Amino acid sequence: MKKQLLIVGVLTCSFVSTSLFAQKKEKQKEKVEILDEIVVTATKFKLKKEQIGKVIYTISQKEIVNNAGKTVIDLLNNIPGIEIKGSNSNPSEPKSTYVRGGRSRQVLILIDGVPVSDPSLINQEYDLRLLSLNQIQSIEVLKGASSTLYGSGAATGVINIILKKASKNTVSGSYEVTVGSNNDAESTNSILSDKNQNVNLSGIFGKFNFLSSFNLTGTDGLSAAKSKTNTDFEEDSYYSKNGLLKLGYTFNEKLSVESFFNFDEFEYDYDTGIWEDSDINNGEQTQLRFGVRPTYKYNKGEVYLLASFNNVKRTDNNFSTFSNVINTSVFKGESTNLDLVNKYSFSKEFQLITGLNYQKHTNNATTPFGDIDKNIANFNTIDPYASLVYVTDAGLSVNVGGRLNMHSNYGNHLVYDANASYQFLKNSDFKLRGLTSYSTAFIAPSTYQLFSVYGSTDLKPETSSTFELGFDSSYKKTVNFTTVYFNRVENEAIIFNNLNVAPWGIYGNSTETVKLSGVESVLTIKPFDKLKLTSSYTFTDKSVDVDYIPTHKFITNVEYYPTENSFVALTFKNVGDRFARYYDNSTFSTVETTLQKYNLLDFNTNYKLLEGTVILLGSVTNLLNENYDDILGFSTRGRNYKIGVRLQF
Repeated sequence: MKKQLLIVGVLTCSFVSTSLFAQKKEKQKEKVEILDEIVVTATKFKLKKEQIGKVIYTISQKEIVNNAGKTVIDLLNNIPGIEIKGSNSNPSEPKSTYVRGGRSRQVLILIDGVPVSDPSLINQEYDLRLLSLNQIQSIEVLKGASSTLYGSGAATGVINIILKKASKNTVSGSYEVTVGSNNDAESTNSILSDKNQNVNLSGIFGKFNFLSSFNLTGTDGLSAAKSKTNTDFEEDSYYSKNGLLKLGYTFNEKLSVESFFNFDEFEYDYDTGIWEDSDINNGEQTQLRFGVRPTYKYNKGEVYLLASFNNVKRTDNNFSTFSNVINTSVFKGESTNLDLVNKYSFSKEFQLITGLNYQKHTNNATTPFGDIDKNIANFNTIDPYASLVYVTDAGLSVNVGGRLNMHSNYGNHLVYDANASYQFLKNSDFKLRGLTSYSTAFIAPSTYQLFSVYGSTDLKPETSSTFELGFDSSYKKTVNFTTVYFNRVENEAIIFNNLNVAPWGIYGNSTETVKLSGVESVLTIKPFDKLKLTSSYTFTDKSVDVDYIPTHKFITNVEYYPTENSFVALTFKNVGDRFARYYDNSTFSTVETTLQKYNLLDFNTNYKLLEGTVILLGSVTNLLNENYDDILGFSTRGRNYKIGVRLQF
């Protein structure tokens, strides 16, 4: 599946000349972080972070720019409580997002507030490889159960990807290109195997605004599988294209409308067996998303309708060692989401948020193991929900709410939540804020689990409840320390039960209760403006071992600005032992093992030229060339380099 990554030479020349012209413009000033950080994920409307009784982590645009050349997965994997399985494996291998010891199906991914998933997958989870970091303005991670506002899937957390908006300038844009290596710890021959380029253009013309972005990525040089005998395995390539168009129109101060069109495509080679190479297995996936959001502001409130449609198609070709033939499978999934949301302010202290959400998911598949008909494999939900926000000048904030999930297959299910935050010593140099929450959540069975040959229409939703207690303290914006304890109880997990007769297995609800608890702590020290040190520690304890989730994870990040135009950062990561299991084809049994802990040291830097219109980028990952297993039996990236340039105008 060798392909040469397309180079947009014409666009490069155009953007270079425009950037040189832009040198005459006055220097663009970086946005100063506001003292009271504003987030939207916790209530679906803007609210001060300090007025929320749950843990929220934010990846700002400044952090994204400073980490240019990395991926969404790279940045998320450095957040306390998040472990992305396969984050350091070959890009052709799928990634799984674990939050606080939960599985990928237990964390909900939003793009601009819109829930995204793949209805054609077994667990209906979303593939983060579809996202380009260059198209993202910021990322908000809301920890804990949040099904009251967001419905199914929001059991361990919500990751809200906020895409870029139109620039306040008449027209502005950027072009970025990076090249790098893609080696494991024992090879150095892959020098220019990781290539990426991105073009952004945005502007405002009167009441009309637009933003367009296009991204190309190509990676090869490394096999997905790891060899036990140092045999040369063939390279498994990965190529992606990402296109985004956002259009907006402001009719007046009260009425505005936004729309988006998003297209993502990637092709990849892969190896299905651990320590087993294949030059046949390959796949491709395309995703089309579009939607519209009209917003109307009235005297004491605001109402908007978020309507979106998502279409995913996957094609998979793999060689079967049992039948000695190439199997081809085609999966098609569609999702429709309508969310009508209203915020009404009774007073300065009281706000009521109400909503009505409609979703429909369909799955259509053609496989050697049985077909799935979308006329049968579909379900819809209609969920009314409400949330009351109470905020006082004295420092107390309370949020309570509930949601009635009405599912076309299993009927009704109620979830609710409550969280509170209280700020002590509000007007002193030392500030202390306590936070606590209790939330319930649910995960609806997927179309595959309900309607495939292995499915059961008797499935009920998975359920869970989460309790959190913690505090946030700071001193003169120089030192900040946050720690939170969490406890989660999971029931009726959807599992696959083996059968002695065809079809040899069926999905069902487990009778086992799974208990998880842990602690997340973050210490930030900023002795002066040019230096920032951040350390985090995550402890996760679970009653049932879950694959690849470490009990202990420690991360330290040092950021330094040697001059006004330069930036350097070092990130050290210590990941503890992880539990793993695999199926041994020779013994026809499941083998359980422990993967040893590992340490990583990453370096990245950038330097601004010509008043910020040109930025030089560079990074070295796994600086010490640690040789370890990210996923058992599959390759792990060793020391790798990346350089690039970003042009802005």
